[in-house]
Amino acid sequence: MAWKKIASLADIPEYEGLKVDVDGHGIALFHVEGEVYAIDDMCSHAEAHLSQGFLEDCVIECPLHQACFDIRTGKVLSAPATEDVNAYEARIDGDDVLIDI
Repeated sequence: MAWKKIASLADIPEYEGLKVDVDGHGIALFHVEGEVYAIDDMCSHAEAHLSQGFLEDCVIECPLHQACFDIRTGKVLSAPATEDVNAYEARIDGDDVLIDI
């Protein structure tokens, strides 16, 4: 495993998304009930940032066409998207947010 610090927990408001750049790749971070989740920031249906979507529980709704994804797994939950997005293992270490890349 290659854990990499990508943010501080204080940077991610609870129940909101934060886009971070990791080696040129956009990752959306979400802070939900003390846990942090990381998925690709780009919707698999159209070029929209999932970090700017509407988050309810562990489901992010794309702000462009309302496709929904599970932030824990990256699985697509509703059309118009048909492809999952990548999910990354994330953990909190003190105030640091790390992902396994």
